[in-house]
Amino acid sequence: MKKIIFIITLCMFSYGSIKAQQTPAKAQSEPITIIGATAHIGNGEVIDNSIIIFENGKITAVGVNGGITSKGKIIDASGKHVYPGFIAPNSTLGLVEIGAVRATDDDSEIGNYNPHIRSIIAYNAESKIVESMRPNGVLMAQITPRGGKISGTSSIVQLDAWNWEDAVIKLDDGIHMNWPSTFTRGRWWMGEDPGFKPNKEYTKQVTELVDFFNQSKAAIKSNNTTENLPYHAMNGVFDGSKTLYVHSNTEKEILDVLAFSKENNIEKVVIVGGYEAYKVASLLKQNNIPVLVTRTHSTPEQEDEDYDLPYKSAKLLMDAGVLVGLQNSGQMERANTRNLPFQAGTVAAHGLDKEKALQLITGNSAKILGIDKIVGTLEVGKDATLFISIGDALDMRTNQLEKAFIQGRDISLESHQTKLWKRYSNKYNTK
Repeated sequence: MKKIIFIITLCMFSYGSIKAQQTPAKAQSEPITIIGATAHIGNGEVIDNSIIIFENGKITAVGVNGGITSKGKIIDASGKHVYPGFIAPNSTLGLVEIGAVRATDDDSEIGNYNPHIRSIIAYNAESKIVESMRPNGVLMAQITPRGGKISGTSSIVQLDAWNWEDAVIKLDDGIHMNWPSTFTRGRWWMGEDPGFKPNKEYTKQVTELVDFFNQSKAAIKSNNTTENLPYHAMNGVFDGSKTLYVHSNTEKEILDVLAFSKENNIEKVVIVGGYEAYKVASLLKQNNIPVLVTRTHSTPEQEDEDYDLPYKSAKLLMDAGVLVGLQNSGQMERANTRNLPFQAGTVAAHGLDKEKALQLITGNSAKILGIDKIVGTLEVGKDATLFISIGDALDMRTNQLEKAFIQGRDISLESHQTKLWKRYSNKYNTK
């Protein structure tokens, strides 16, 4: 009997060793200097033959190699490129592991109005999908809830941690609201006529949202914290401590969102999706409203639109002076998040300057999420969250990471995918 128990225990230990995620890296113990690389700062600036020094997880020097004295461990990255860690906004990373397995799906809550629901407490830092982001340079993400009219509260994390407490960069940064759609598709399974048609309930649905905001303001003003938790959770939106992320797409929806935010004196508003945002770009600029645009690698929604509209919509907005970032919501969004740098590369291929395209997933996203004082660019005083790539990180052919650091910690770039790649590379090796 003892022998059987021993064998079972050994098998379980072996299985756990094989299947476990990479252990998070230890804290930085000595200064690190990267010399010789082309440094892409993330704000449009490029430094050839650069030197970057970081200590205790913070960048302490950035400049041209030769003008600054090296410290600690020296990494010669001559001929290579250094980038700030890429940021993935509006992501459900760590909330769903296997879409077809309900027990691993925790990205939404029952009910329509859930501003008090915090996505961060459901975040699984040991997700294998999270682990697979890092080899492409995606080192941070905004963990965002889904569903309902007000989905809940997001938080921003770094992608190398034991648990959500260790992962947090910014806790409860904003509340996500799904603005009613001006169009609807017939639900054939409910006996409705199929097809794309105007939403007859649009005005009623907007009125319901207006009523919820009015009731929230009244509840907050009454100062009765036991009255209604969802109402009081909206306080951050009204006092400006939280951003209101409004998921909306059509021109009319966005115009109504602008009017709604003015009527409610909401200081921080971000449009998420914004498929037709380019049509009202001047108003967005005028009202200082950023946009996290629809996934770049998409097809046009209307038959009379340019075939490359999703590829160039970010450029159209940036040319108008709007602050723009890239997000990746949609089908297979968690696995596809690793392609975020290549989506930025597609925008560059359709007319946007390469360094401005880089800003879409670094400096711009950091500003939109309110974390630009600590990450997003390679500047003194910011977190040493960065990586070294053999080539252009926005090109899938040359995005080959050699080293990556999160808050100065030398993280592993291994994942279940890299292990499979090595395994089958060996299998078909003809040598």
